[in-house]
Formats: sequence, C-alpha cells, structure tokens
Amino acid sequence: MNILIATDATWVVDDITAALGADGVTFTVCREGRVVADQVAERLPDLAILDLQIGSMGGMAVTMSLRLDESADTLPHVPVLMLLDRKADLHLARRSGAEGWLIKPLDALRLKRAASAIMNGGTYTEGIAVPEAAMSDEADQAEAAESTEEEPATAG
Repeated sequence: MNILIATDATWVVDDITAALGADGVTFTVCREGRVVADQVAERLPDLAILDLQIGSMGGMAVTMSLRLDESADTLPHVPVLMLLDRKADLHLARRSGAEGWLIKPLDALRLKRAASAIMNGGTYTEGIAVPEAAMSDEADQAEAAESTEEEPATAG
C-alpha cells in the first residue's frame, strides 16, 4: 500500500507515518501541492492525505484538481483524506470532493480510522452533526444568503 502525504509541515508527516506505518506500507511525501498530480501519475497511491495548507497550492485546490483530472480521464480516482486546520474549514472540505477529513490536532486512532474507512470505499468526516447529503442544501442556502449580504459603504 502506498500513501501520498502532501504537506509542508514535518510534524504532520511524522504523525501520519507513525500512525499508519506498517509492513508493506510506503509513503510518498510532497512538499508542494502543485507536484501532487505528477506524483499520482508516476505512482498511483491507495490514499492521498492532503494538508489544507501546502505551500503554494492548498489541499482544497489539489483535491479539486485531482477530481478535474479524473473527470477528464487523465488520472485515475485517488481517495483523499484532507487535514483541516479548524472546524470553520469544513465548507472547504465538503466542496472539494474529498472522501474524508480530520480536524487538527491529529492523533493515531483517528488517522487509522479515517484511512481505513476511506481505503475500504467509505467516508470519514468530522464536525458535521447530520449526514452530508442533508447538509448540502442547507449549506448552499446559507452560503448564498451570506454572499448576498451587502456591507454599507460611505462615499468620501
């Protein structure tokens, strides 16, 4: 099994490799988000774990790029586990097409559970109290309402 880790934080790499390292598990580490697609094309990972903040291209952009490449038949499907900085980032993860996400700080048990669920064809999400399908309509409506609010401005 090969796991691709995309992050520029050494502690994230250390936490993931300590939690998921075992016989037969290899890791490919990308320190720049824009090289993830090249690494996927070179050696298809069983799972990609993407940090929300990765140098010049974050986890959401990388996930969306992978999904676009998949829809264009230029790359096969890669299951994605996104690592979020805070609960407020949930809307990014839901919109990205990731199969799952964890909210930092990380711990070995949650990493193992999430990786196992995703690699077995499921999902793993944190911070959502109701099923994602039910939330998407509410989230879309709330986001639309937020984006149409006007802020008063005064002229000169």
